[in-house]
Amino acid sequence: MNTGSPTPTRLPANQPPQFYRGGAAIAEFRGAREAAGYGPEDWVASTTTMFGQEVHGLSVLPDGRLLRDAVLADPTGWLGAEHVEAFGASTGLLVKLLDAGQRLPVHCHPDDSFARQHFSSHCGKTEAWVVIGTEAERGTVHLGFRENQDADTVAEWVANQDRDAMLGALNSLEVSAGDTVFVPAGVPHAIGAGVFIVELQQPTDLSVTLEWRDFLAGPDKGHLGIGYRTALRCLDRSGWPEHRLSSLRHRSANGAAGDGSNSSNGSRARTNLLGRHADPFFRAEWLHAEPGMRLERSFGVLVILSGQAMLHTEAGDRVPVAKGDTVLLPHAAGTTTVDGDLAAVHCRPPGPANARSPE
Repeated sequence: MNTGSPTPTRLPANQPPQFYRGGAAIAEFRGAREAAGYGPEDWVASTTTMFGQEVHGLSVLPDGRLLRDAVLADPTGWLGAEHVEAFGASTGLLVKLLDAGQRLPVHCHPDDSFARQHFSSHCGKTEAWVVIGTEAERGTVHLGFRENQDADTVAEWVANQDRDAMLGALNSLEVSAGDTVFVPAGVPHAIGAGVFIVELQQPTDLSVTLEWRDFLAGPDKGHLGIGYRTALRCLDRSGWPEHRLSSLRHRSANGAAGDGSNSSNGSRARTNLLGRHADPFFRAEWLHAEPGMRLERSFGVLVILSGQAMLHTEAGDRVPVAKGDTVLLPHAAGTTTVDGDLAAVHCRPPGPANARSPE
């Protein structure tokens, strides 16, 4: 058995307070009796704090330690020597369950260069959404300006809080369970009410909120204290017509997130959900596992969508898992074998070969 090294861990819900409504889908997914009115985000395996906070957002391990502190104390055990050589002691990943109980405001995130220059952050915030449910048959997300926008026009929209203009300038996309959307840093976006996703992102909490009225206490929180004149420089104002937008969005073959039917050959297997453009930031696989499926040695997070199984690790750990579990897999556990039948999203940081050079 494992003696002292990091071990696979089922993590409880970790829902720091947010400014928007949601949480019912998270509660139902996890089998909880009640949902927090403003608990729309469950930060899974988080070593990231909310912007301007000291501990809000951090995951706590069963022994009471913060995951952040445990990783800093043993980065090689948690992340692996090659990862540490490429990325240092950062996990390189934040996973969330996000249940939009109302439409989110129009916002964007800075890229690595902007984040380093203005927030002394080691990375920005590129993200991706794996849709696992919608309140109706389909939901709506808003992504990228349909046409090029000049800086003065956008600045006027923000100054006047012209939500109709901001939202109207974005592409509106219908999504259903099994769809994925890649969101590069800078691209403006908003998630519609009733959309439930597994979100992968770079491990920061940096959001420039263009549409702050009726969401945030004031504009200072929208521009993160650097003023909109500066903050809006991180915004991608280019147009995203259909031929360009299609590279960010992938439709499920059969629109089913819970039964493995989006596997390319229809068999129970694994499918790369995000494609090569996401590889420098994170990796996500769709798993529909039968007994004997093996997961390679890596730091990662399993979000169990259906079924149940026993995870057997090379280090000798045995971890029972079922629908609603979020499981932290450390590198030290070695190869993990699935004994059972389940569907899951397997989230991992970028591979060491995809380490990004500072700009």
